[in-house]
Amino acid sequence: MPAPKDPDVDEPRWLTDDQLAVWRGFMKLLQRLPAALEAQLQQDSKLSLLEYHVLAHLSDQPGRRMRLSELATLATTELSRLSHLIGRLESRGFVHREPDPENGRYTLAVLTATGYAHLVGAAPAHVERVLTLFVDVLTPRELQTLHRISGKVLDRIDSGPTSPQDG
Repeated sequence: MPAPKDPDVDEPRWLTDDQLAVWRGFMKLLQRLPAALEAQLQQDSKLSLLEYHVLAHLSDQPGRRMRLSELATLATTELSRLSHLIGRLESRGFVHREPDPENGRYTLAVLTATGYAHLVGAAPAHVERVLTLFVDVLTPRELQTLHRISGKVLDRIDSGPTSPQDG
C-alpha cells in the first residue's frame, strides 16, 4: 500500500505524454537544425554557425563595429569564448580589434572589407539552406505562430527565475 501523502509537501509537476512528445521533438530540432546549418556553412564557406552570426551582427552595425561585450550578448555566448572566436577571425583577416574611442576600457570588433566580402559570399547559400530546411516547410501562419511562441518563451527566460506558482 502506498504511503499516505503529506498535505504539506507539493508533488512535483510532470509532463503529460503529449507535452513530453512535443518537448522531445523540439529538443531534437534544437540539436539537428543548427548542426545542419553548420555543416552547410563549413562546407561552403569554412565558417562555423557562430562565426557567421558574429560577422552578420557586425555587418548590421554602424561602421560595422561593435563592443565585444555587446556582441557576446547578441551572439548569446560568453565574452571569453567570443574573444577566442574573434582571434580566429582576426587570423583570417575578417575582423580586427581596436579600443573603443568613447571609452578605452572597451574593445571594439570591426568587420574588415575582407570579412564583409566573405560574409556576402557565404550569405546566399546559407539563406537558401535556412529557407529550405525551415521557412519553406511552414505556412505563413505557422511562422507567425512560431514567432509569437518564441517571443513568449524568450520573455519568460528574460524575466528571470520563476517558480510554478508564478505561472
